[in-house]
Amino acid sequence: MVSEPTPAAADLRRLAPYLLGRARRGIVGSSRYAQKLRDQIRAAASDPQAAAVLINGEPGLEKDNIAALIHFGSAARKQLLVRLNGALLRPDGAELWAPGPDGSALIEVLGGGSLLIDQVDRVDPALLPRLQRLASTGVWQGPDGVEHQFSGRLFFTSETHLDGFEPIGRLIRVPPLRVRRQDLGEWLRYGVRQKARSLGWGRSPMVSGTLIKRLQTYDFPGNIRELSQLIDRALRQCAASRPAELPDDVFWTEGRQQAQARFELWRWKPQLRDWMRSPRLWNTLLFGLVSWIFVLLNLWLWLGPQDRAHNGGLNLFWAWWWPLILLTYPLVGRLWCSFCPFMVWGEISQRLARALGWSPAAWPRGNPDTWAAPLLAGGFAAILVWEAVGNLENSARLSSCLLLLITAGAVIASLRFEKRFWCRYLCPVGGMNGLFAKLAISELRAQAGTCSGSCSSYACFKGGPAEAEGMATAGCPLGTHPAHLADNRNCVLCLTCAQACPHRSVTLRLRPPAADLQREMAPPAGEAGLILVLAGGLCLHHWDRLLGAVPLAPDSLLLGPLLPRLAFASLALALPAAGWLLLRNAASRLLPGRGRPWLALYALLPLLWAGLLAQHLALGMAEAGQVWAVSMGSGWAWRADPHVIGFCQTLVVAIGLAGCVVLLRRLLLPQRLGWLVLALIASGLALAERWLVSAY
Repeated sequence: MVSEPTPAAADLRRLAPYLLGRARRGIVGSSRYAQKLRDQIRAAASDPQAAAVLINGEPGLEKDNIAALIHFGSAARKQLLVRLNGALLRPDGAELWAPGPDGSALIEVLGGGSLLIDQVDRVDPALLPRLQRLASTGVWQGPDGVEHQFSGRLFFTSETHLDGFEPIGRLIRVPPLRVRRQDLGEWLRYGVRQKARSLGWGRSPMVSGTLIKRLQTYDFPGNIRELSQLIDRALRQCAASRPAELPDDVFWTEGRQQAQARFELWRWKPQLRDWMRSPRLWNTLLFGLVSWIFVLLNLWLWLGPQDRAHNGGLNLFWAWWWPLILLTYPLVGRLWCSFCPFMVWGEISQRLARALGWSPAAWPRGNPDTWAAPLLAGGFAAILVWEAVGNLENSARLSSCLLLLITAGAVIASLRFEKRFWCRYLCPVGGMNGLFAKLAISELRAQAGTCSGSCSSYACFKGGPAEAEGMATAGCPLGTHPAHLADNRNCVLCLTCAQACPHRSVTLRLRPPAADLQREMAPPAGEAGLILVLAGGLCLHHWDRLLGAVPLAPDSLLLGPLLPRLAFASLALALPAAGWLLLRNAASRLLPGRGRPWLALYALLPLLWAGLLAQHLALGMAEAGQVWAVSMGSGWAWRADPHVIGFCQTLVVAIGLAGCVVLLRRLLLPQRLGWLVLALIASGLALAERWLVSAY
């Protein structure tokens, strides 16, 4: 007759599938990252409060092993440690709270032991509040509604940031292997010894320094797990001969991804970093120069002659600023926004308001792009129509009104919300800058591994006091972490993050043109509409060539009844959107993946940039060299020959077409027929574009 198991045996039997019996290994390495991690583990193990611990890091870092190191290094080492996969927990948490055959819940059976919820970032959202309450108070509620107190300790692991958990208890960030390259040799030798012993090798083989240096150039996206697999595969390949030293050719790794095709300027010229980070440089430029030049320019526009032939300020605005800003997009992207006078005065207003006791609100929750992007595109459309109907190019006061109107929007938004909410979501010019910044060959990014493994202050985007070599700053003006940037849209190259970073994580790099435009990209809602509005602006500027022969068309958009002029200006502006609606279904069939026809719009972005630049080059090359003569009434003047202007326009359009064809190939990689069809369409658009701007 078989006797009934004792309660202790029954408990062990129920907990057995989840038990962690011991830690697999300690923290290997002598770098400062490894030492800091060991110190954090010791501090957590000796915590008299036994507070909950959240262990955050990339996949493959053996975060559950760190939880085991803490548990078995603490006073509760004789208690049990069980692990549950958060991704497999049901929304009601029945695995934890529901009573088992013996009438007790799993967490109740655990008693004073430790509970590890692995991958808590993948837990069903309905269960998260109950886990947060358990971590902060130790209280849990069973299906019967009765509350219980958990006397053990909690551990959580996650691969991503998780709101609500980081303030609870202790947070340990585990640095990825690519950040701890100094430790790679020790990890490799340790792993070889351990694995060789388990495979029956009498003596562990040596690892050469050359091999370690070669592997240090690889990023190990799978971290320690990937390194362990690499070691296992290498030793099994040498199992027959068992050499005294492992040959280099049994260790192979995947090639670097395209994203690694970067040239770091500050590594090449370290002194350039110190010069560009100087707050004195930026403060002098912004508040000592740009702000007052903007005031003087507006006074010039209001008090001077009103036509472009006699007002040098108007000449600077239309013949200099627009061509130059378009020329800089492929080089420095959205740099103009970092010293934009609109936001300089917005920031001045915000600082004055704070000094008077007014505190701007935090940015609205959710995704403001869903409602701000249509407003931004609509605002740009209104500006384009006003420019065409009101003849802003030849009216100094109206041009000044446009500048002051945008400045007023920046000031109001700065008083309403913190930082540069206007620049990021609502500024029409900023939206255009962010769109074309995707084509730039420069980028400012942070090394995600260094940030996740070393930083806990987030001063680069939150702001804060000076730390190590990091300076005191107010944080990123656009509220973006440089390691989380998916593209250049929300980076104005102001270098605030580089000033604040104490770990030299932020880097300024050169990259292939239009590297942001990939098949996997997820652009913000409404940005495609801005592309159509900008294309409509090109049609609007040359409306007479497109719509001049239409019945009831006015002789000019500048003279005559207002209503017909507004109607035809709006019609010209809407031509690209109408054409896109007609071709969208065809683009859906030609592009890979249903529901992503907007990829074709982004592929046409270089061609749009070329058309706008070719249009403004005509004015710039014809009148920019006359600013001195216009301002002083006489003197030196320069004007390009019309044939030279035509050649430059053709060259720019040809460059745009080449970039467009390359992007079409990138976005349509396996769809050769679709690429050829759309390349022919792009060529036709380039010819039409060149025909339009030739009439300027």
